[in-house]
Amino acid sequence: MFDVVMLLKNIPILEDFDPEDLKAVGPLLKERNYKRGSILFFEGDPGEELFVIGSGFVKIYRLEQALDQTKEITLSLFKDGDYFGEMSLIEKDGTRSATAETIEPSTIFTLSRNDFVQFLERSPLLCLKLLEVTMKRLRKANDQIHDLTFLDVRSRIIKNIDRLSAEYGVEAGGRLRIDLKLTHQQIANMVGTVRESVTKVLQELQDDGIITIDKKRIIILDAIRLKKSIQL
Repeated sequence: MFDVVMLLKNIPILEDFDPEDLKAVGPLLKERNYKRGSILFFEGDPGEELFVIGSGFVKIYRLEQALDQTKEITLSLFKDGDYFGEMSLIEKDGTRSATAETIEPSTIFTLSRNDFVQFLERSPLLCLKLLEVTMKRLRKANDQIHDLTFLDVRSRIIKNIDRLSAEYGVEAGGRLRIDLKLTHQQIANMVGTVRESVTKVLQELQDDGIITIDKKRIIILDAIRLKKSIQL
């Protein structure tokens, strides 16, 4: 059973709102449970809902056609307390710019466009918060484009690990554990390379004592050396 008010309070754009205001939003949310591998929406679908993750793990990706092959490019990963899908709600008649799929069984709350816009219209604070988060996500997208253009494969993989540690790192016994179970293929899809390259780089980092891996979770042993390994 989820405390919807606490869930909403943990969303960056709503963290400064009074609990009484959030209670008014709570009943507007619809709870849905999804199995692993469920498609929440496809690229090009109408954007009619905002998604908030109660529990689980979701990837946002696009499929690119290259040399008669379809390649998956992972744009973002979202887990408990994260939200996504807000841009299509702001733009009238907007469509999804990517596909969303659950990587783990997930409980997700949705807020319809009409309810979201009404809440947005009466809250200048929410508009400012939404703009701040949107700018952060735009900068992240620009960084990804830069990395794909100018960094070699090894540096892209290492920089992605460093970024994931900043976003999802959890202190554990004096070490920083990325609190996501990631396969080598999923990491490859995030940096635009093949699984074999990721396997090679991760093994090298382990051999050098910079990281270790436990049950598909990467643990950073030496964050300074990890950053120095990125060839800018």
